[in-house]
Amino acid sequence: MPSILQRCRLGGTLAAALSMLAAPAAFPQANTDKAARIIVAGPPGGSLDVVSRLLADGLQKELGKPVIVDTKPGGGGAVAVGDLMQSAHDGNTMVVSLDAIVSEIPHIVKLRFDMAKEVRPLAELARGGLVLVGHPSVPAKNLKELVGYVKTHPGKVSYASYSAGTVSHVMGLQLNKAAGIDMLHVAYKGTPPALADVMGGHIELMFAGIPNAIPLIKVGKIVPYAVSLPQRSPNLPDTPTFAELGYPQIEASGWLGVFVTPDVPAEAQARLRDATLKVMAQPATRERLKEFGLEPGQPRTPEELAKSLRSDYERIGVVLKSIDFKPE
Repeated sequence: MPSILQRCRLGGTLAAALSMLAAPAAFPQANTDKAARIIVAGPPGGSLDVVSRLLADGLQKELGKPVIVDTKPGGGGAVAVGDLMQSAHDGNTMVVSLDAIVSEIPHIVKLRFDMAKEVRPLAELARGGLVLVGHPSVPAKNLKELVGYVKTHPGKVSYASYSAGTVSHVMGLQLNKAAGIDMLHVAYKGTPPALADVMGGHIELMFAGIPNAIPLIKVGKIVPYAVSLPQRSPNLPDTPTFAELGYPQIEASGWLGVFVTPDVPAEAQARLRDATLKVMAQPATRERLKEFGLEPGQPRTPEELAKSLRSDYERIGVVLKSIDFKPE
């Protein structure tokens, strides 16, 4: 998702994040009067930032105090988590991140800590999936024709991912196996450069986040073949799911949510979760999500969210192990 499905590779910022994590964290008593802060694990203007500002506006009314939005991109979320660890663990500071912070990033980069133990998912904000898109010059009007085309050109058709080891990479491997084809993978550092090369005809295909792809699909710059959601996306009603087309194993419904440290007092966690769910359930908020190409999140419990993260982490790990993928 970019973007809900735009995920970055680890750069020089990881060292800074790790050094922050190494320092002792503070554990003051809960203070419900001071301003709350949302640390965004992504760049300004991205889907995480947009959704965080929607949440902040609503939380200010629900909590009755200012809510600051602070973007901290870098390190696949490690920079944001490092900031969270150094903040008071009182429920006034939270991270808004993609689920990939736990399910994918630990596979991609070498971390000195267990991300699943450092953060606790509190509430799901929005959902999104991937869509397989191609340059209009690809001689295939649908997925069946695309599979046939790749079969007749083994090893000559490439697909882009927004980073090696992410779901946009894994889905291509899954389609290769399920359809008996041989697409070549090309990893990029983010969605924008990857989509730019697809639009330019430099690479044929990409598994892109739906929010990023929708504007380009609407103007005919790229062609959609299938979405990874369990059901068709309301934003792409004419594009079938992979399951509809005979590939039920190719399903990925990523989400972004609110994370806190596990040691935040239970009462503070409950208060923040309740306020968050109220904000995200408001019709105006849900409509804004739809305009941005996202679907409303589900009211899953923190335990259910944690379980899904473990399951996705294990599933992605199996696929990456099968190609001997090594984190950097």
